[in-house]
Amino acid sequence: MRAVIATGLAALCLAGATAWGAPITFNTALPVHQGGWVLREQVIYRKIADDATAARRDLRLAGVVSVLGYGVSRDLAVFGLLPWFDRRLELRSAGQNLERGTQGFGDLSLMARYTAYERNSPGRTLRVAPFLVVKAPTGSDEARDRLARLPPSLQPGSGAWDLLAGAVSTWQTLDFQLDGQLSYRTNGEANGFRAGDVVRFDGSLQYRLWPRRLAGGVPAFVYGVLEANLIHAARDRVGVTRDLNSGGTTLFVSPGLQYVTRKWIVEAGVQIPLLQDLNGTALGYDFGLSAGFRVNF
Repeated sequence: MRAVIATGLAALCLAGATAWGAPITFNTALPVHQGGWVLREQVIYRKIADDATAARRDLRLAGVVSVLGYGVSRDLAVFGLLPWFDRRLELRSAGQNLERGTQGFGDLSLMARYTAYERNSPGRTLRVAPFLVVKAPTGSDEARDRLARLPPSLQPGSGAWDLLAGAVSTWQTLDFQLDGQLSYRTNGEANGFRAGDVVRFDGSLQYRLWPRRLAGGVPAFVYGVLEANLIHAARDRVGVTRDLNSGGTTLFVSPGLQYVTRKWIVEAGVQIPLLQDLNGTALGYDFGLSAGFRVNF
């Protein structure tokens, strides 16, 4: 669950006045032009399961993440992110099935990103940009079903203030683009529960597949995208007790495709867990899918 929101937060930064290839699962350091707006809509599906115990647990998340950004100045851009998710947890044990779930808007996140370093030369650019994200507890954290109050993983909102900080760098040429990001997220406490802090490192290569040779004008492009996401989450806390069946380290590989024009991008990708070193019976990812578009105006 936290990894899904982290992915949405990491995807806040979009390309500027002219659309280029960009990471699908995280950030880019490319600017938003002063006075310009960017809109991103991304449809997300995640399947998370536990196959190691007799009582099987399947968690499915489907939803839409909406992002709106504005270029305050040449170097400073601000963004707002609001997710909507449908969460369903299916429990199967001794031939009996039980499903619990809810849907609704999650917590609002606000982000500022500043280009601290830039070096340009013909046909290429290098940028480094630190960023700061504040997540406010705007979503409901008191959802219930016929049984009882839903667990934190099924609540639309967390009920807590969270803070995420990091830096992203982008090296862009006419043929390809490389992006790297390092971030740390500290989660607040609400209702006696605190999710474990998260450290992640992300890398992305976007390579122009078509057209193979650049001609005059501003044509459309097709980019192949290959990303890696290394995410480590600390154990959750319930009261003063650590949850021994939570947290761990996951390495994802994420291939995808982008169709890029001057003003908009259409993209899709799949997120596959290559390595999962989880604590106890913590739920592990089966796979994730995402598709969406970005528009500059």
